[in-house]
Amino acid sequence: MELSITRDGLRLHALLECPGHDRLCPIVILCHGFGGSMDAYPGSLYQRIAERLVARGVAVLRFDFNGHGRSDGEFSHMDVLNEIEDLIAVLRYVRSRTDVTAIRLLGQSQGGVVAGMVAGLYHDVIDRLALLAPAATLKDDALAGTCMGRSYDPDHIPDIVKVPGAGEVGGHYFRIAQVLPIYETTARFTGPALAIHGLADDIVDSKASRRYGEMMPNCAVSLYPRLDHGINGADGDKAVDEVIDFLSV
Repeated sequence: MELSITRDGLRLHALLECPGHDRLCPIVILCHGFGGSMDAYPGSLYQRIAERLVARGVAVLRFDFNGHGRSDGEFSHMDVLNEIEDLIAVLRYVRSRTDVTAIRLLGQSQGGVVAGMVAGLYHDVIDRLALLAPAATLKDDALAGTCMGRSYDPDHIPDIVKVPGAGEVGGHYFRIAQVLPIYETTARFTGPALAIHGLADDIVDSKASRRYGEMMPNCAVSLYPRLDHGINGADGDKAVDEVIDFLSV
């Protein structure tokens, strides 16, 4: 079922998939990464995860962050803080439903950063948290003045930074990223958590997931030698199996 969730006048495009009509069940909110979308097409990572969770009796709500996919907004206006606001709006919608027994978050890359921070903010609401290649190093990159191969002066950030493969990113994105309390906020979540990272990830170092494991009191960390940032590679199926098992308890 396609949905439109409004946040501060912006329409966020969402897709809700349930295991049965009016059936009480847990729900997973899935958060995509920087420059991506919910990827609702056959064979995509998020589609495979959604189909398998629904088959296990777990509902899945996917959405496009502002400035991404089919949601309103300009990509150049996006930053981690307003993506947190997006997820809070989606969470508000989910909490209004009467068929939800537990709320779980799954975030990949920058979506993992957002999911983790919202889990920390709503530690009394979120039941489980899963992170796939969480991009917490975006703060380190912003302090160093680099983003996906594009360099800039971190002490004099331009209004627009053209990032290869992504587009124009607003300078405010990097100014905010430099001071984000990513791990500190996420560490307020004390429920079951899982961080999965590939050692073949050449975009986000696996030290990010290791740090999540150190900061959260109940976080397991799984490192896969043959897994890249997109959760592709020879270990891809094993990683997906692990996240499905974790989220469908």
